[in-house]
Amino acid sequence: MSTPLAHMGAALPAAQAQADAPAGRRHDADQPAADTARGGAPTTTSRRHSPTPASAPRKPRYLISDLCAELDAYLPPEQVSEVYRAYLYGAEAHAGQQRQSGEPYIYHPIAVARILAELRMDHKCLIAAMLHDVLEDTGKPKSELAALFDDEVAELVDGVSKLTQIDFPSRAEAQAANFRKMMLAMTRDIRVILIKLADRLHNMRTLGVMAPEKRRRISRETLEIYAPIANRLGINSLRLELEDLGFRHLWPWRHRVLEGAVRRARQHQRELVANVETAVRRRLHQEEIDAEVSGREKHLFSIYRKMHEQAKSFKELVDVFAFRVVVERVDDCYRVLGQVHNLYKPVPGKFKDYIAIPKSNGYQSLHTVLVGPQGSPIEVQIRTRDMHRIADAGIAAHWLYKNAAEGVGAKALADDWLQNLLEMQRDSGDSQEFLEHVKIDLFPDEVYVFTPKGRILVLPKGATVVDFAYAIHSDVGNTCVAARIDRRLSPLRTPLRSGQTVEIINAPGAKPNAAWLNFVVTGKARANVRSYLKNLQAQEAEVLGRRMLNAELARFGLDVDDVGESVIGVYAREVQLDSPAALFTEIGLGNRLPLLVARRLAGVDNTGAETAVSEEGSPRRLAIRGTEGMVVNLARCCRPIPGDAITGLFSPGKGIVIHRCECRNLGEFQSKRDKWLDVEWSDDPKAEFQTEIRVEVGNRRGALATIAAAIAEQGSNIEYVNSREKDGITSTLDFTINVHSRAHLANIMRRLRQIPLVVRISRLAR
Repeated sequence: MSTPLAHMGAALPAAQAQADAPAGRRHDADQPAADTARGGAPTTTSRRHSPTPASAPRKPRYLISDLCAELDAYLPPEQVSEVYRAYLYGAEAHAGQQRQSGEPYIYHPIAVARILAELRMDHKCLIAAMLHDVLEDTGKPKSELAALFDDEVAELVDGVSKLTQIDFPSRAEAQAANFRKMMLAMTRDIRVILIKLADRLHNMRTLGVMAPEKRRRISRETLEIYAPIANRLGINSLRLELEDLGFRHLWPWRHRVLEGAVRRARQHQRELVANVETAVRRRLHQEEIDAEVSGREKHLFSIYRKMHEQAKSFKELVDVFAFRVVVERVDDCYRVLGQVHNLYKPVPGKFKDYIAIPKSNGYQSLHTVLVGPQGSPIEVQIRTRDMHRIADAGIAAHWLYKNAAEGVGAKALADDWLQNLLEMQRDSGDSQEFLEHVKIDLFPDEVYVFTPKGRILVLPKGATVVDFAYAIHSDVGNTCVAARIDRRLSPLRTPLRSGQTVEIINAPGAKPNAAWLNFVVTGKARANVRSYLKNLQAQEAEVLGRRMLNAELARFGLDVDDVGESVIGVYAREVQLDSPAALFTEIGLGNRLPLLVARRLAGVDNTGAETAVSEEGSPRRLAIRGTEGMVVNLARCCRPIPGDAITGLFSPGKGIVIHRCECRNLGEFQSKRDKWLDVEWSDDPKAEFQTEIRVEVGNRRGALATIAAAIAEQGSNIEYVNSREKDGITSTLDFTINVHSRAHLANIMRRLRQIPLVVRISRLAR
């Protein structure tokens, strides 16, 4: 088979004609829009496209010559030639394919490369950008890209390509799987996500010809995933445009109304903005501070988000306009801060020093809010020129300034985040769970807290002690039991505030608690806790499943050891399970009935016909200790405790649910006797068990305190209490208390009956 390069001489004029023809409109699509069969007529396929609004200042140019001219400004000629060679290959690979608007498909890769060239990315990233749809849309093999270019380029292109060979049950699962693949590729080479962001940006610029529903879906995905990733990597220039375009297409009417409101506000405040800008510039000139002062308009989507989150109208948002001061040195930033605070009074509590403590994406600046003329607030950002470039380029500055220290901070912070992504991926059960964890991590309103040694950790707003512990290390989080916040003992669910010093207290035997999922906010903490609980449930299910199978094998005079691991292993493989342990786990989780498994292992078929061993007795009752963990659950409807007559019901995926034999909810399971399991309490249950009692007392002051004291006196802890007045004479108190056994409960109830205020006492069963 001849290589594509063998045909490039003939393809060159056509390819150049396709890409160098000026384009009157921008177009984009989700998939290739035209596919030309060899020797046949073009057939339409698609990718994301849309016409540019009429208000756009200039028409786009998709000329390869323009791209090469831009690359000449910062790349050596031999690297520009390599990018051009990739263009020729891509033009031939996409020959005959069209965007949904009818434009040649090669326009899209050129546009993506142009976006990355504006960020001054390296030539291999640009080559991969030029080829980023070749694997997915043209059927070219990855090995061919590696041979014609190199392995690095092939890996970058593969990282951006979707999983097209796998059929997924739903769009959500496909999206999650593709996202997981891309993020894992990003952890190996972060340029993968930069190419994807540029690809998404051009797709958003050209989204208008898509169907409304598809526009909304792509825009929502952009606002939920891609714009936050650009923000997390500090690439402000991409984030702002992604957010604005996502807002424009997802909520066009809101965008149009808000845009009009900002335009009118601009006209009304033009004189105010000019006066403030002149005053600040004059003051800095007097102090001989070389600075660039500019008024800037707040980003439309940030205005909308603030209105939505704070439930404010546009008129209530007075900081629609802001000012930026760019200076040469860091000490000049603080000098400017002093001067603007001297010129206008600062608003208390509105100063943030992101220079001393950078944001999690490497962003640095001083932020302050001043009371300007006519009492209107003025937001001012003060930063150096280097900080200004980093604020726009973020992680991309690592390639632009890789010989200097300029991009190092953003790169180090991005590397930390990538390491967290790897841990989240490892601990997530599936792609959708991983996507959920990443989404949580992408929306941090940040708090800055200190370790006892002075290290600063940046966490999302609302983060708790547990989130802090996991941010230090997974092992620290897994074994934390309490913390000292500013030297005072605090519980694990305590939300953290900026400036606090947190010391984690660990215990060697401590383990994650399922209740932590109710308050942790970081993806890393949530993924770690879920992973631990899943593993714990599997371990507990295996132990319980072995016990349950032993109990059923007892009727045949056998146990697991008598049957043997090899025989159980053969049966496990017959039912598509990997090992005996997997079979025990399935039994423990309630997914397989132990009686049926026992009959098969004992050589008795499931119709009852004897084939090898006769039934010699009744099954051994399963002893419940109360410490089995997540695979044995005590029913909340009747709250059984040791001493009650009990029975068990299988709940697929969860294990066994224990009910009292007189529980009225058992009636609905009468037709499903195969789900019932003979159980009994062990001789010495070790756990505490919750039960509910109702106490009717005379309506007297201090009645609740008297009852609570009597319960505590009997060695019981009150978990919950509900009080309500019955008839003005008596009150009803419902208690949820911890007891060891039925005898313990009887002692508590006997003690309560001795109190003169108590009219009636009973045990509740819902």
